[in-house]
Amino acid sequence: MLLSEWQWPWGPWWARPAMQGEEERRVILTSRIVVAEDNSRMDLTVARSRLGALQTAFFVLVLGGILVAGLWPFHSPKNQVQWLTTGNGLRFGSHGTILSSGSLEAAPAEDQTPCSLEIWLTPGLTWDSGTLVAFYPSEKGRQFSLQQSLNDLALQSTIRDERFRVQTDKLYVDDVLRQGKSVFITVTSDGRQPRVYINGSLSSEASGFPLSSEDLTGELVIANSPVQNDSWQGQLRGLAIYGQQLTGAQVLEHFRTWTTEGQPAVTEDERNVALYLFNEHEGRTVHNSSGSGPALYIPERYLVFREKFLEPFWQEYKPDWSYLKNVLINIAGFIPLGFFSSAYLLSARQVRRAALFSVLLGFATSLTIEVLQAYLPTRDSGTTDLITNTLGTSLGIALYYCQPVQALYFAILTRLSSAVRTKAS
Repeated sequence: MLLSEWQWPWGPWWARPAMQGEEERRVILTSRIVVAEDNSRMDLTVARSRLGALQTAFFVLVLGGILVAGLWPFHSPKNQVQWLTTGNGLRFGSHGTILSSGSLEAAPAEDQTPCSLEIWLTPGLTWDSGTLVAFYPSEKGRQFSLQQSLNDLALQSTIRDERFRVQTDKLYVDDVLRQGKSVFITVTSDGRQPRVYINGSLSSEASGFPLSSEDLTGELVIANSPVQNDSWQGQLRGLAIYGQQLTGAQVLEHFRTWTTEGQPAVTEDERNVALYLFNEHEGRTVHNSSGSGPALYIPERYLVFREKFLEPFWQEYKPDWSYLKNVLINIAGFIPLGFFSSAYLLSARQVRRAALFSVLLGFATSLTIEVLQAYLPTRDSGTTDLITNTLGTSLGIALYYCQPVQALYFAILTRLSSAVRTKAS
C-alpha cells in the first residue's frame, strides 16, 4: 500500500481535518485509562505471585522443620561407653549400652524358683530416669528390669498374654540413687516374694510382686531398655546373678568383699551363673567370671535390642508429667503445619477442601516420622504421636479459618511482601 493511499478512520492523512480539542482530549484520556488498568492488573498479578511465593516458603520451612525435629540426628550415635581409669567398671554416657552375647538362664525357667541379682553402681544424675539392667526373654513371658526413677529404685515386671494385653507391676524403693554416690543393690527372692538390700542392709520386702528365675532369663541388656530408648547414665562396677536365694548374711558378706577386695566371696552352694567384674580395662568384651554363661559385649554404635514398631497408644500411656508434657509438645508442634498448609493450599494453590487435605498431610507426615523412628535408636515409634500430631494439625487449621487471625496473617504477609519488594528495588 502506498503511503498516499493509507487512510485514517476519518480520511487520508494528507487530507485529515483538524480534530476538535474536546474529542482529542477524550481519546488521550481513554488511552491513559486503558494503560492504567493494564498496569493495575500487572501489579495485582505480581503482588499475588509474591504473596504466593511467601506462603509456599513458609509451608516448606514448617514442613522441613517438623521432619528435622522428628528424625534428628538421622543416624545411630556412637555408643558412649568407656572403661573407668580408676578401678574396675564402665562409664555410660547419655547414649550407651552393653548386651549379652547370648541368652542367660539363672536356673530352669520354672515358676517359684529362687533367684538373686547383685549390681554395684554409681548414678550419674539424681533427677533422672533410665533402665539399669533388663532381661529380654526369647519367648513370650515376663520381662524384668531394674530402673532408676528420679532418686528411687524401681523393679518392673511386664507380662504380655496371648491377646497381646500387657500388665505391668512395679515395686519402688525410695531414696536410693543419688548422683555420685556408690550403691550396692541386692534383689533376692524365694520365687514368690522379693527382698531388696541396699549396701548389705534390708531395705524393702514386698508381697504381690512375684520374682523367680524365669524373670532373670533371656538376653541381658544393661543401661538401656531392650525395646525402647531408655538409656541410663552413670558408672557400673559389678553385676552378678544367682540361681539361689541369698540370705542376709551372704548379702552382707558379698557387699563387704566386693567393695573392698574387688570381687565377692562366692561359694558353690550359691549357684552363681553370671559374674561380671568389669576388670578388663580395655576392649569390647566383658567376660563372665563364673565360668559359664554368656559374656557381655560393647557395640560400636548405640542401639536398642528389639525396638518397638508403632507401639499402641494404650501401652504408651503413663500417668505422669513426662507423658503429659510429650503429648502437649506433639500437639503444639503440628499446629504450625495445619495453619500454613491451609494457607498454602487455600490461598496460594486455591485447592478445594484444603482443610481435609491439610489433615491428611499432617497424618501422613506423622506416620512417616513414626515409621522412620523405629530405625533410629534415640527415638521411639508409637501411635500416640499419630493422634496428637493429627490433633495439632486440626487445631492449626481451625486457627487459620478464624477470621481475625486470618486478617492479621495477611496483613503481616502483605508487609513482608512490600519489604521484600522495597529491598529488591
